[in-house]
Amino acid sequence: MAEIGQTLRETRMRQKIDMTEVEAATKIRAKYLRALENEEWDLLPGPTFVKTFLRTYAEYLGLDARMLVEEYRERFERPTTQELTPFAPGLGGTRQRRRVRPLIPLPAVLVAVGIVALLGALYLLGTWGDESGGGGGDESSAPPPVETRQPDEDSNAGERAADRRRARERRRRARARRERQRERRAAAARIVSLALVPSGEVFVCLVDNTGRRLVPGQNLGAGDRRGPYRSRRFRVTFGNGQISMRVNGRTVQVPETAEPVGYEITPRGRRTLSGAQRPTCA
Repeated sequence: MAEIGQTLRETRMRQKIDMTEVEAATKIRAKYLRALENEEWDLLPGPTFVKTFLRTYAEYLGLDARMLVEEYRERFERPTTQELTPFAPGLGGTRQRRRVRPLIPLPAVLVAVGIVALLGALYLLGTWGDESGGGGGDESSAPPPVETRQPDEDSNAGERAADRRRARERRRRARARRERQRERRAAAARIVSLALVPSGEVFVCLVDNTGRRLVPGQNLGAGDRRGPYRSRRFRVTFGNGQISMRVNGRTVQVPETAEPVGYEITPRGRRTLSGAQRPTCA
C-alpha cells in the first residue's frame, strides 16, 4: 500500500517537476514539501498546516487532495481533548477497562452457597423436630424451593458479536483505502502537465479538454512563461516556432517556422493538428 509521502514524491518525479518549481508555484517552503514527502509530520508547524500544505501540494500535482487529507486524518492525526471527553455525564475522561468475566459469575456462587446453608438449616430443624415429637406436621407449611439462577451467557455472546462487527469495519476501511489508492493512480495516469516558454514574440491560443481558454489568443513575449496547466487533453495553436513546451516536465521544441502550427497533447503523446483542427480562440 503506497504511503502519502510516497504518492506525492513518485507523482512529482514522474512529472519531472523540480522541488524549486513546486515551492515557487505553491508558496510552500521546500523544507516543508520534503517533510510531506518523507511523512516527517513533526517538522511541520501543526496538524492544521499539515492538512493545508498537503491539500495545496496534492492539487498542484493533480492528485485527489480530499482523499489524501482524509487518509492523513485517519492514520496520523491525533484526537483533540474535546473528542476524548465522553458525552454522558459521570463517565470520566478515560475509558473503563473491560472486566474479564469469571467462568462462574459471583452472584451464582453466592446463591448456591445460600441454598446449601438454607438446606442445612432446614435439615437440622427437621431432625430436631422429629426427636422432640413435633414431626408429622403439614408438609404444605414447608418453604417453597428456591430457584437457582443460570449463569448469564448472553454477555459473552454480545462481546463476540461486537468483535465480529469491529472486524467487518476494519476490512471495510481497508477496502476503501485500496480503492482510493487505485483512483489516485488512475487519475494521475489520465492527467498531462503543460507549460509554455516563449523565446520571442509569438501568438498563442491554448484550450483544455473542456474547451476552456487557458491562453485566450494573445501575443506572448520572450520569457513570458505560462503554466504549468493540467488537463486530460490540450489543443494549442502557435503563430510561429519561437516557443517551446514542457510536457510532464520534459522540454519539447517547436520546429522553426513562420507559419501557424497546432498540436493536440494527451497523456499518450502529441499529434500535429491541421489548419481546420487548430483552435483560434476567436
